[in-house]
Amino acid sequence: MIIFLIFTALAAVWFIAENRLILNFRRKDFGGNIRIMHISDIHHSRKGRYNCRISAAAEKEKPDLIFITGDFISRSETDFNSAEILLKRLCSTAPVYMVSGNHEQSLPEEMWSEFIKMAERAGAVILDNGRNCVMIKGRQLYICGTVQKYTTYRKDDGYKNLDRFTLNDMKAASGEAPDGEILLLAHNPLWAEVYAEWGADYAFSGHIHGGAVRFFGIGILSPERKFFPEYSKGIYDIGGMKLCVSAGIGKIRLFNPPEIVIYAI
Repeated sequence: MIIFLIFTALAAVWFIAENRLILNFRRKDFGGNIRIMHISDIHHSRKGRYNCRISAAAEKEKPDLIFITGDFISRSETDFNSAEILLKRLCSTAPVYMVSGNHEQSLPEEMWSEFIKMAERAGAVILDNGRNCVMIKGRQLYICGTVQKYTTYRKDDGYKNLDRFTLNDMKAASGEAPDGEILLLAHNPLWAEVYAEWGADYAFSGHIHGGAVRFFGIGILSPERKFFPEYSKGIYDIGGMKLCVSAGIGKIRLFNPPEIVIYAI
Protein backbone atom coordinates (compact mmCIF):
# COMPACT_ATOMS: atom_id res chain seq x y z
CA MET A 1 0.00 0.00 0.00
CA ILE A 2 2.82 2.39 0.92
CA ILE A 3 4.65 1.61 -2.33
CA PHE A 4 1.47 2.29 -4.28
CA LEU A 5 0.98 5.65 -2.54
CA ILE A 6 4.61 6.63 -3.18
CA PHE A 7 4.29 5.68 -6.85
CA THR A 8 1.04 7.64 -7.16
CA ALA A 9 2.61 10.71 -5.53
CA LEU A 10 5.65 10.55 -7.83
CA ALA A 11 3.42 10.12 -10.88
CA ALA A 12 1.36 13.15 -9.80
CA VAL A 13 4.50 15.28 -9.36
CA TRP A 14 5.78 14.18 -12.77
CA PHE A 15 2.39 14.86 -14.37
CA ILE A 16 2.35 18.43 -13.03
CA ALA A 17 5.96 19.07 -14.02
CA GLU A 18 5.45 17.63 -17.50
CA ASN A 19 2.36 19.67 -18.21
CA ARG A 20 3.49 22.92 -16.56
CA LEU A 21 7.27 23.15 -16.57
CA ILE A 22 9.04 20.87 -19.03
CA LEU A 23 9.79 21.85 -22.61
CA ASN A 24 11.91 19.25 -24.34
CA PHE A 25 14.12 19.68 -27.42
CA ARG A 26 14.38 16.79 -29.84
CA ARG A 27 16.89 16.92 -32.68
CA LYS A 28 17.20 15.05 -35.95
CA ASP A 29 20.07 15.47 -38.38
CA PHE A 30 19.25 14.38 -41.92
CA GLY A 31 22.68 15.54 -43.04
CA GLY A 32 21.67 18.85 -44.63
CA ASN A 33 22.67 22.46 -44.03
CA ILE A 34 19.20 23.96 -43.43
CA ARG A 35 17.93 24.18 -39.86
CA ILE A 36 14.20 23.97 -39.29
CA MET A 37 12.40 24.54 -36.00
CA HIS A 38 9.13 22.61 -35.82
CA ILE A 39 6.42 23.83 -33.43
CA SER A 40 3.01 22.21 -33.18
CA ASP A 41 -0.16 22.05 -31.09
CA ILE A 42 0.42 24.79 -28.55
CA HIS A 43 -3.31 25.07 -27.74
CA HIS A 44 -3.78 26.75 -24.34
CA SER A 45 -0.30 25.89 -23.10
CA ARG A 46 1.79 28.71 -21.65
CA LYS A 47 5.54 28.20 -21.44
CA GLY A 48 6.34 31.46 -19.73
CA ARG A 49 4.57 34.78 -20.25
CA TYR A 50 3.44 35.02 -23.87
CA ASN A 51 5.18 31.66 -24.33
CA CYS A 52 8.50 33.45 -24.02
CA ARG A 53 10.36 30.16 -23.53
CA ILE A 54 9.37 29.19 -27.08
CA SER A 55 10.47 32.48 -28.64
CA ALA A 56 13.68 32.45 -26.58
CA ALA A 57 14.43 28.98 -27.91
CA ALA A 58 14.03 30.25 -31.47
CA GLU A 59 16.44 33.12 -30.79
CA LYS A 60 18.98 30.70 -29.33
CA GLU A 61 18.69 28.02 -32.02
CA LYS A 62 18.77 30.50 -34.94
CA PRO A 63 16.82 28.31 -37.39
CA ASP A 64 16.64 29.13 -41.09
CA LEU A 65 12.91 28.34 -41.10
CA ILE A 66 10.17 27.90 -38.51
CA PHE A 67 7.27 25.57 -39.27
CA ILE A 68 4.05 25.66 -37.24
CA THR A 69 1.87 22.67 -38.05
CA GLY A 70 -1.52 23.65 -36.70
CA ASP A 71 -3.46 24.11 -33.47
CA PHE A 72 -1.42 27.18 -32.62
CA ILE A 73 -4.49 28.14 -30.59
CA SER A 74 -7.54 26.29 -29.27
CA ARG A 75 -11.02 26.64 -30.72
CA SER A 76 -12.35 28.16 -27.49
CA GLU A 77 -9.94 31.13 -27.54
CA THR A 78 -11.39 34.57 -28.19
CA ASP A 79 -8.30 36.68 -27.51
CA PHE A 80 -5.29 36.18 -29.77
CA ASN A 81 -3.07 38.78 -28.10
CA SER A 82 -0.70 36.24 -26.55
CA ALA A 83 -0.56 34.25 -29.79
CA GLU A 84 0.25 37.38 -31.77
CA ILE A 85 3.09 38.41 -29.45
CA LEU A 86 4.65 34.95 -29.74
CA LEU A 87 4.19 34.85 -33.51
CA LYS A 88 5.78 38.30 -33.97
CA ARG A 89 8.78 37.22 -31.92
CA LEU A 90 9.17 34.04 -33.97
CA CYS A 91 8.86 35.99 -37.23
CA SER A 92 11.60 38.35 -36.09
CA THR A 93 13.92 35.34 -35.78
CA ALA A 94 13.24 33.44 -39.03
CA PRO A 95 10.60 33.12 -41.76
CA VAL A 96 7.53 31.42 -40.29
CA TYR A 97 5.29 29.14 -42.34
CA MET A 98 2.15 27.66 -40.85
CA VAL A 99 -0.93 25.60 -41.66
CA SER A 100 -4.25 25.36 -39.89
CA GLY A 101 -5.10 22.50 -37.60
CA ASN A 102 -8.53 21.20 -36.73
CA HIS A 103 -8.87 23.76 -33.93
CA GLU A 104 -8.31 26.71 -36.26
CA GLN A 105 -10.73 25.10 -38.73
CA SER A 106 -13.45 24.87 -36.10
CA LEU A 107 -13.24 28.51 -35.01
CA PRO A 108 -16.43 30.53 -35.57
CA GLU A 109 -16.21 32.38 -38.88
CA GLU A 110 -15.61 35.77 -37.26
CA MET A 111 -12.85 34.43 -35.03
CA TRP A 112 -11.31 32.58 -37.97
CA SER A 113 -11.09 35.87 -39.86
CA GLU A 114 -9.47 37.52 -36.82
CA PHE A 115 -6.95 34.70 -36.55
CA ILE A 116 -5.91 35.09 -40.19
CA LYS A 117 -5.51 38.86 -39.76
CA MET A 118 -3.48 38.32 -36.61
CA ALA A 119 -1.10 35.88 -38.33
CA GLU A 120 -0.66 38.22 -41.29
CA ARG A 121 0.06 41.18 -38.98
CA ALA A 122 2.71 39.12 -37.25
CA GLY A 123 4.37 38.34 -40.57
CA ALA A 124 3.68 34.61 -40.83
CA VAL A 125 2.90 32.90 -44.13
CA ILE A 126 -0.23 30.74 -43.99
CA LEU A 127 0.02 27.85 -46.43
CA ASP A 128 -3.45 26.31 -46.30
CA ASN A 129 -3.34 24.42 -49.61
CA GLY A 130 -0.73 26.87 -50.83
CA ARG A 131 2.96 26.88 -51.68
CA ASN A 132 6.01 29.13 -51.65
CA CYS A 133 9.26 28.69 -53.55
CA VAL A 134 12.31 29.85 -51.59
CA MET A 135 16.06 29.78 -52.12
CA ILE A 136 18.05 29.02 -48.97
CA LYS A 137 21.77 28.29 -48.83
CA GLY A 138 21.87 27.54 -52.52
CA ARG A 139 18.91 25.13 -52.41
CA GLN A 140 15.56 25.75 -54.01
CA LEU A 141 12.76 24.51 -51.77
CA TYR A 142 9.04 24.33 -52.29
CA ILE A 143 7.33 24.85 -48.94
CA CYS A 144 3.76 23.61 -49.29
CA GLY A 145 0.78 23.17 -47.02
CA THR A 146 -2.25 20.93 -47.12
CA VAL A 147 -5.48 21.06 -45.08
CA GLN A 148 -8.14 18.38 -44.96
CA LYS A 149 -11.86 18.90 -44.52
CA TYR A 150 -12.91 19.19 -40.89
CA THR A 151 -15.04 16.07 -41.34
CA THR A 152 -11.83 14.03 -41.47
CA TYR A 153 -11.39 14.96 -37.79
CA ARG A 154 -14.93 15.07 -36.45
CA LYS A 155 -18.30 14.42 -38.04
CA ASP A 156 -21.87 14.70 -36.74
CA ASP A 157 -20.47 15.61 -33.31
CA GLY A 158 -18.58 12.34 -33.09
CA TYR A 159 -15.64 10.34 -34.35
CA LYS A 160 -17.38 7.58 -36.29
CA ASN A 161 -17.49 7.27 -40.07
CA LEU A 162 -15.05 10.12 -40.59
CA ASP A 163 -14.38 11.21 -44.15
CA ARG A 164 -11.21 10.01 -45.80
CA PHE A 165 -8.54 12.04 -47.58
CA THR A 166 -7.35 10.76 -50.93
CA LEU A 167 -4.70 11.68 -53.47
CA ASN A 168 -7.45 13.10 -55.69
CA ASP A 169 -8.62 15.26 -52.78
CA MET A 170 -5.12 16.59 -52.28
CA LYS A 171 -4.60 17.33 -55.96
CA ALA A 172 -7.98 19.08 -56.13
CA ALA A 173 -7.07 21.31 -53.16
CA SER A 174 -3.32 21.80 -53.67
CA GLY A 175 -2.73 21.03 -57.34
CA GLU A 176 -0.02 18.76 -58.70
CA ALA A 177 3.22 18.56 -56.74
CA PRO A 178 5.85 21.04 -57.94
CA ASP A 179 8.96 19.71 -59.64
CA GLY A 180 11.63 20.09 -56.98
CA GLU A 181 12.44 19.49 -53.32
CA ILE A 182 9.17 19.63 -51.38
CA LEU A 183 8.72 20.33 -47.67
CA LEU A 184 5.06 19.77 -46.80
CA LEU A 185 3.26 21.11 -43.73
CA ALA A 186 0.29 18.91 -42.87
CA HIS A 187 -1.35 18.99 -39.45
CA ASN A 188 -2.59 15.40 -39.55
CA PRO A 189 0.06 12.68 -40.04
CA LEU A 190 -2.50 9.91 -40.52
CA TRP A 191 -2.67 10.64 -44.27
CA ALA A 192 1.09 10.20 -44.73
CA GLU A 193 0.72 7.74 -47.59
CA VAL A 194 -1.22 10.37 -49.55
CA TYR A 195 1.46 13.00 -48.92
CA ALA A 196 4.16 10.59 -50.11
CA GLU A 197 2.22 9.58 -53.22
CA TRP A 198 1.60 13.27 -54.00
CA GLY A 199 5.35 13.83 -54.09
CA ALA A 200 6.50 15.34 -50.78
CA ASP A 201 10.11 14.72 -49.76
CA TYR A 202 9.46 15.70 -46.14
CA ALA A 203 6.14 16.07 -44.35
CA PHE A 204 5.87 17.88 -41.00
CA SER A 205 2.89 17.05 -38.78
CA GLY A 206 1.52 17.14 -35.24
CA HIS A 207 -2.09 16.59 -34.12
CA ILE A 208 -1.60 13.28 -32.29
CA HIS A 209 0.04 14.94 -29.23
CA GLY A 210 2.42 12.00 -29.05
CA GLY A 211 -0.51 9.75 -28.22
CA ALA A 212 -1.25 11.74 -25.02
CA VAL A 213 0.24 8.99 -22.82
CA ARG A 214 3.32 7.06 -23.92
CA PHE A 215 4.56 3.73 -22.60
CA PHE A 216 7.81 2.22 -23.89
CA GLY A 217 7.86 4.72 -26.72
CA ILE A 218 4.34 3.89 -27.92
CA GLY A 219 1.57 6.51 -28.12
CA ILE A 220 -1.68 5.32 -26.61
CA LEU A 221 -4.50 7.51 -27.91
CA SER A 222 -5.22 9.82 -30.85
CA PRO A 223 -7.58 12.84 -30.68
CA GLU A 224 -10.07 10.75 -32.71
CA ARG A 225 -10.30 8.38 -29.69
CA LYS A 226 -8.38 5.69 -31.55
CA PHE A 227 -5.92 3.53 -29.65
CA PHE A 228 -2.28 3.18 -30.72
CA PRO A 229 -2.20 5.68 -33.60
CA GLU A 230 0.22 4.62 -36.30
CA TYR A 231 2.22 7.87 -36.43
CA SER A 232 2.40 9.54 -33.02
CA LYS A 233 5.93 10.94 -32.60
CA GLY A 234 9.25 10.74 -34.39
CA ILE A 235 10.52 10.06 -37.91
CA TYR A 236 8.85 7.58 -40.25
CA ASP A 237 9.93 6.54 -43.73
CA ILE A 238 6.89 6.40 -46.01
CA GLY A 239 7.87 5.31 -49.50
CA GLY A 240 11.03 7.42 -49.36
CA MET A 241 9.30 10.43 -47.81
CA LYS A 242 10.38 11.42 -44.32
CA LEU A 243 7.35 11.98 -42.07
CA CYS A 244 8.40 14.19 -39.14
CA VAL A 245 5.82 14.07 -36.36
CA SER A 246 6.02 16.37 -33.35
CA ALA A 247 4.37 15.43 -30.07
CA GLY A 248 3.52 19.12 -29.75
CA ILE A 249 3.42 21.36 -26.72
CA GLY A 250 -0.14 21.58 -25.39
CA LYS A 251 -2.87 19.24 -24.19
CA ILE A 252 -2.79 16.85 -21.22
CA ARG A 253 0.02 14.29 -21.44
CA LEU A 254 1.96 11.74 -19.39
CA PHE A 255 5.45 10.30 -20.00
CA ASN A 256 5.32 12.41 -23.14
CA PRO A 257 7.10 15.75 -22.64
CA PRO A 258 6.02 18.82 -24.61
CA GLU A 259 8.58 19.33 -27.34
CA ILE A 260 10.09 21.53 -30.00
CA VAL A 261 11.93 19.66 -32.75
CA ILE A 262 15.04 20.91 -34.56
CA TYR A 263 15.87 19.32 -37.91
CA ALA A 264 18.96 19.67 -40.09
CA ILE A 265 17.73 18.95 -43.61
